[in-house]
Amino acid sequence: MMKALNHIAIILFVTLVSHSTFAQQDPMFTHYAFNTLAVNPAYAGSRDALTVTGIGRFQWVGIEGAPITQTLTLHTPVYKESLGLGLSVINDKIGPINSTSFYADAAYHMKVNDKGHQLAFGLKAGGNLLQGNLASLRTTDDDDIAFSNQISTEFVPNVGAGLYYYTNRWYAGASSPKILENSFGTSTAKKGEERHYFLIGGALFNLNRVFKLKPSAFVKLTASSPIEADLSALLIYQDLLWGGLMFRTGDAFGILAGLNITPQWALGYSFDFSYGLKTISYHGGSHEIMLRYDFIYKEKGKIKSPRYF
Repeated sequence: MMKALNHIAIILFVTLVSHSTFAQQDPMFTHYAFNTLAVNPAYAGSRDALTVTGIGRFQWVGIEGAPITQTLTLHTPVYKESLGLGLSVINDKIGPINSTSFYADAAYHMKVNDKGHQLAFGLKAGGNLLQGNLASLRTTDDDDIAFSNQISTEFVPNVGAGLYYYTNRWYAGASSPKILENSFGTSTAKKGEERHYFLIGGALFNLNRVFKLKPSAFVKLTASSPIEADLSALLIYQDLLWGGLMFRTGDAFGILAGLNITPQWALGYSFDFSYGLKTISYHGGSHEIMLRYDFIYKEKGKIKSPRYF
């Protein structure tokens, strides 16, 4: 019985690895609204400061080999704010497979009207570094060829593009951060990257003098999977505290909470659990921590207005 259970666990694990890493399905974040640069290069320079954001996601806590993802982005406006430059790094580890992407981002911002509406065009260039060793997995059959593959370190370049339309009250964007569908891996386990398309949107509403409401949406389209959408709504109290709910179609519910510690520092936390797989009884859910810092260098030493996008 234990041998059968081991084989079932290994099959499930390899299926998960194959779907999440070999097929290169880009990781999803509950804090997606704070991670825009990672998926849309046109976002670079859209804030009034040099912004650095770090997010750590710990998925299915308590399960050995569960996905752990970190992302670090930074971007700033340059040349009279008509040009934005940025850098995004994502490290995604699941079981014996580790994938790290490095991308440089550039965006051109064009003023649309006198009401503060702007349209940005962005390009992304970089690549993914893949490392892994299936032979490190413990199996009951040492001669199983499926687990004897050594995936050596391999770098595959890629490019992306995006559009981003924004105002002080709402935004919308479309992008494809990895246009090339590269192949990588060994001759017996060769897989490829899937091209992803992302649609984003959000708005900010003043409910009264104290509260603001910030709904947002994040939609992912790729040929190998159903359309997936993240929908969230945050209630903001006196530009200081925020909290809200997230819903991911076919997958998860989540809660978010955060604090603007100072005008420069923002801290956020989220928890989500899968209702689709119904595995919450076997793990401690998925957790994220977000930390953002704005190097403010505008005149008068402050951002023109609080930026929520």
